[in-house]
Amino acid sequence: MIPMGPGPQHPYTVQAQPPADSCHYRHTGDGQPLPDVSCTPGALNPDVTQASLATTICRKGGFTGGIRPPANITDKEKRANALSYGYTASLHDAEYDHLVSLELGGDPDDPRNLWVEPPSPGHRVGAGPNNPKDAVETRLHTAVCAGRATLSAAQQAIATDWTTAESTLGISRD
Repeated sequence: MIPMGPGPQHPYTVQAQPPADSCHYRHTGDGQPLPDVSCTPGALNPDVTQASLATTICRKGGFTGGIRPPANITDKEKRANALSYGYTASLHDAEYDHLVSLELGGDPDDPRNLWVEPPSPGHRVGAGPNNPKDAVETRLHTAVCAGRATLSAAQQAIATDWTTAESTLGISRD
């Protein structure tokens, strides 16, 4: 069960991160990064439910822009979270990523839902983040809004292992 976060905050404040070197990356068989489940289990936005899809994440015109914390908050959190994970490479090449994406009803600024996601295999140093997880998030969002997957199933699948989320839900790559 993914914990419920506080939801969007106005204004946002910098959230405390886990202690330095207390979180440890996991990796899939092909080297894709996964977060430490004890540090980053995910957290959900209480405003997004199966019943509210039409007025939240599936709303025409977007939803996530209005709830995303500002960079002056997330930049500080990203640096602190990198210490939590012992990430020492360039932060330019890592993404401060929501485990359960905002487009799937993830909490915008709960530290349980954010992690410094290191680059995927094959990344060119200095090229900025390369995050194949983003495409998975988009396909899951499309499936939820089309009624091909429930919100809770998609949230659980991506929080468990983003690399297997589509196969877990039986969603083909369209």
